[in-house]
Amino acid sequence: MNAGYADNDKMLTDRIALVTGAGGGLGSAVTERLAAAGATVWAADVRGDALDRLLDGLASHTGTVLPLVLDVRDAGQAAAAVDRIHAESGSLDVLVNNAAVDVTLPVTDLTPEDADKVVGTDLLGPVYLCLAAYRRMVAAGSGHIINILSTAAVSTWTEAGLYSAAKTGLRAFTHVLFQEARRDCPAVGITGVIAGGMRTPFIMDRFPDTDPALLQDPANVADVVRFVLSVPAESLVPEVVVIPRTEVSWP
Repeated sequence: MNAGYADNDKMLTDRIALVTGAGGGLGSAVTERLAAAGATVWAADVRGDALDRLLDGLASHTGTVLPLVLDVRDAGQAAAAVDRIHAESGSLDVLVNNAAVDVTLPVTDLTPEDADKVVGTDLLGPVYLCLAAYRRMVAAGSGHIINILSTAAVSTWTEAGLYSAAKTGLRAFTHVLFQEARRDCPAVGITGVIAGGMRTPFIMDRFPDTDPALLQDPANVADVVRFVLSVPAESLVPEVVVIPRTEVSWP
């Protein structure tokens, strides 16, 4: 093991993280993985009951997890959340933009309300949080933003018009932010994680006939998020792809 890597069990000790969409699926897995590695994790979700279930289900060895009800589509709520974390925890070292929704319909059946919901959650929400967090990370001289992307950011299929548009936009924004971070403060990391199909409600609730064996465990992607945060300072991970071996939408 490279000596530059910290102890994997407690490598994030004293780090403050915010994970959105933490009430289920990948968000829950990332929350538990980062907390187990020593971070204090603010677990954000628009669904307060989902956060209650998350806290009830966390392993006893998991570190500190603080619930935060947040609708990322609201720019004011996003800014207030970052302000609160700084006020109560002293800093925000890691931001994981994971919250996402989809409306699986052909374009002929979509409504403006559908567009507001999907683009607001999947693109504008992460942008709002980046706007609130990035400049503070630059001022502090450290930090890391991880935007959870999708194979829909590099490939398209029917009934995914809004989702693909939002994730493609977020990927482009992540690339620009990476370039600006190298200019503004190289110690601030920016990473896009392209995640393929996972055994989560995001897929299984919409496509119940999907064979779970064709999907990957969200814990695998959570481990990659944790790995990205452990990379020595001399290296950067601008983007990483994690897909099941049977992924049909890659490349």
